[in-house]
Amino acid sequence: MTTTGAPERAGRQRLHPLSPLLHGAKTLSVIIVALSWQTLNRLGLVHFAAVVGVVAIGAVIFSAVGWWNTGYQVVARELRISDGLLWRRNRAIPLDRLQSVELRRPLLAQLTGLAELRLEVVGGSKTEAPLAYLTVREASALRERLLAISGRTPESSASAEADPAVNRAVSTSLFRVSNRDLLISQLLTPQAFLLPIGIAWVVTQFVMEGSWTFIGIASTVTAMAGVLLQPIRRVLRDWNFRLARDPGGRLLLHYGLTETRSQVLPLNRVQAVRITWPFLWRLSNWLYLQLDVAGYDSPDRGNDTGSDRLLPVGDQHAARFLIGTVLPGVDLLTLATTPPPARVRWLHPVGLRFMGVGLHQDVLVTRQGRVSREMTIVPYARLQSVRVVQGPLQRMLGLATVYADTAGTRSAAARDRELAEAWALADELARRAREARRALPVAPVSPVAPAGSAPGSAAGFAAGFAAPPVDFVPPPVGRAADDTYWQRPPQA
Repeated sequence: MTTTGAPERAGRQRLHPLSPLLHGAKTLSVIIVALSWQTLNRLGLVHFAAVVGVVAIGAVIFSAVGWWNTGYQVVARELRISDGLLWRRNRAIPLDRLQSVELRRPLLAQLTGLAELRLEVVGGSKTEAPLAYLTVREASALRERLLAISGRTPESSASAEADPAVNRAVSTSLFRVSNRDLLISQLLTPQAFLLPIGIAWVVTQFVMEGSWTFIGIASTVTAMAGVLLQPIRRVLRDWNFRLARDPGGRLLLHYGLTETRSQVLPLNRVQAVRITWPFLWRLSNWLYLQLDVAGYDSPDRGNDTGSDRLLPVGDQHAARFLIGTVLPGVDLLTLATTPPPARVRWLHPVGLRFMGVGLHQDVLVTRQGRVSREMTIVPYARLQSVRVVQGPLQRMLGLATVYADTAGTRSAAARDRELAEAWALADELARRAREARRALPVAPVSPVAPAGSAPGSAAGFAAGFAAPPVDFVPPPVGRAADDTYWQRPPQA
């Protein structure tokens, strides 16, 4: 296997021959669900089965045509994927932008011994190129080959990772989440906690009014299923959650019941760690950890199946251990923060005591939250930009919020600080980010600054902190500080 920039070419490969059947089965299940009971009553069982059979054959034929015209190959440092019959589509994915490759096995894939690969790249808002389906061995080998070419993993460990059996033998187990704790934690969610109250109220209404109609019962059952859907999905998603580490230092994540997932996460791709203490979980001193990784889709966009979890449920000791693993040298128990000024109580009368920001040796720490408390930890070396923002009420009170942006999907925010403190904090974050990046063993490839951007300008600063230090000064009188304002100090 070659990890240099020399051209590397493989013949065009097709997906597994069973792929059309799996795609056709998924399409068929959606169509059957769309057909109502009224259709069955009108056509009768025999005719309904005939319609389903015709639809199934059509779905398989359509999927087979798509499979025949779909192929992939690795050329130099690109993964090229071609598909389509009438409208041909060719995609070239630069492996230099590759963040991770996830191996997923839905239920039908588990039954047939197949797997699906999903690629996450820098700047992508969704999975770039899902390859469904390959055998497990082929998917594992292709994943390690792509990671090796992208420079994310040493070649020595890539060959071992290509075989799942060897992978289990050489990896070191770090942590495993108890399925019992996972079930209890989802029972301590607002949906599950308030469901009995809702059921009792509905039953009481039916008993008092004496009207038990089919529509009323069906509506109640549908509402109950909708309420329980999210906790059930989380249990199925995080079932048998395991963490391990390979000889190359990467994290290996494996989880899922109806759809198993296997991730390889290089630690240098982690942009931030987020800790959340849900209100009801604090009864058991539980929390959960999320990773902000460049290229991963965020659950904030409505994607509850995102690959961002580090600990679905656990106590403070487990969180301290895993944070120290992901961010070496960072101890959760020593991450102190300072609160905002007292006049912030006019904006946050309840949550003031849970807000704060702290600058530590290697990381920025922010805290916020009222009902669910949250802490965000951002390594200085991952900062891409710093913003100072003032809203109308903040301008009246002389406050500002400092945002620390990374290559991930979310930012750390030091909310409602003194205006002078906010500018000083932004200046200090910029300085520490530059120093942290210079101290990295391998300098990251910074984006090219736009043409005409002078050294030290906002564009030069945003391009990887490559510019000389720039001082932060308050905006001129009459200018609304609604975003970061940059100004070079006058020359002596």
